[in-house]
Amino acid sequence: MTSTATLPAEAAAPPERGRDPHVRRFGLPVATCLVMGNIIGGGIFLLPASVAPFGTISLVAFGVLTAGAIALALVFGRLAERHPQTGGPYVYARAAFGDFAGFLAAWSYWITAWVSNAALAVAAVGYLTVLFPAVGEHKWSMCLAALAVQWLPALSNLAGTRYVGAVQVVSTVLKFAPLLLVAVGGLFFFDPANLGPFRATDQSAASAVSASAAILLFSYLGVESATVSAGEVRDPARNVGRATVLGTVGAATVYLLGTVAVFGLVAHDRLVSSTAPFTDAVDVMIGGTWGGTVVACAAVISMLGALNGWTLLSAQTPYAAAEDGLFPKAFATKKRGVPVVGVIVTVALASALTVYNYTAGSQGVFESLVLITTFTATVPYLLATAAQIYFLLSGQRERVHPGRLARDGVLAALAFGFSMWLVAGSGYAAVYQGVLFLFAGVLVHAAMSARKHRAAASPTE
Repeated sequence: MTSTATLPAEAAAPPERGRDPHVRRFGLPVATCLVMGNIIGGGIFLLPASVAPFGTISLVAFGVLTAGAIALALVFGRLAERHPQTGGPYVYARAAFGDFAGFLAAWSYWITAWVSNAALAVAAVGYLTVLFPAVGEHKWSMCLAALAVQWLPALSNLAGTRYVGAVQVVSTVLKFAPLLLVAVGGLFFFDPANLGPFRATDQSAASAVSASAAILLFSYLGVESATVSAGEVRDPARNVGRATVLGTVGAATVYLLGTVAVFGLVAHDRLVSSTAPFTDAVDVMIGGTWGGTVVACAAVISMLGALNGWTLLSAQTPYAAAEDGLFPKAFATKKRGVPVVGVIVTVALASALTVYNYTAGSQGVFESLVLITTFTATVPYLLATAAQIYFLLSGQRERVHPGRLARDGVLAALAFGFSMWLVAGSGYAAVYQGVLFLFAGVLVHAAMSARKHRAAASPTE
């Protein structure tokens, strides 16, 4: 029989943290911005060109993926109602399947966070060189810029949750301004002749949808953001689920409208080879060539906002695991509402990977690590959706709403299928290498479990 771990009793939201001015619980708007900001990083600025070779049939793939992402968001919302603790998928996996499954969720999520943070910083430097060409003149100036892009959000986190929330709201608003300019304003300049063929390849319709979906699959990573930081959200049982769904729907709307607008603004032949599709779209709308500066600013702001949110999330899951004795105790240290050790260790690892990327000239190795994260990110999704299915089928009345049993079952099945699709889209190499990363964590789990066992057995500890 599967063992079920005992979780801390946190049925209600934890109380406000005294009068510390640096600490502030996230309300629904900030939690929603956290989800939207983490889903939308810098990839949106290249997405239209990435899927244009398949034709407008790629919009069908967008629709399918959006439905899967919303199903996943709804499942997370249901789970958060019953488990409103910091940790998100880690908490759900541990509640259903015990410490080992919980550790795998936390370990894989942590790997995803710090490697992805390094990748985001390196990508941001590419846009910074548009604004400040001198940055791109030497690899060391690029390296220093990438490190600065990582440490600025880290300092925001170390200042306290009050500032994390403020930065997230401001960056979300600023990044959406130019995106909405294209998504909404572009409709007035929309030319159907620019759309090109519905199916631009020799593939069958099903193959074209699958191929374009493989590119778009990872655009929705981050739907779990509010659940991971549930302990910092006011009334998490109510607000986490709402923020997850609202943030996912908001991000999906921006993705879809932005892509459709760019398709209708930039001629298909030009879009296929474009390296800056939103720049080209702004140039068509307004004229001139200053669109590149606008898009570069938006991209940098977008990535800084994503790094701000992901830095917090990268520390929250190890914090929850450390509270349960599954990660080193140091990760459970909190100041100003933020797990400071988790933030510092995560940004240090990401910085080391960044320096290695620039000094060793290991572009291929770095890209391989980034691809691995597309697999490790989905492991917590699979475990969390499996946990929901387990709760539904095992008849645990305290975790299941009888009136919503059938609906929740369908949503859980769809979300599990969506997560499996994400894994399949990672590719054979990423899955193979990602499993090795997971197995490396087994040794860490063995050491932590042994220490936890000794502490429980010794009356003096």
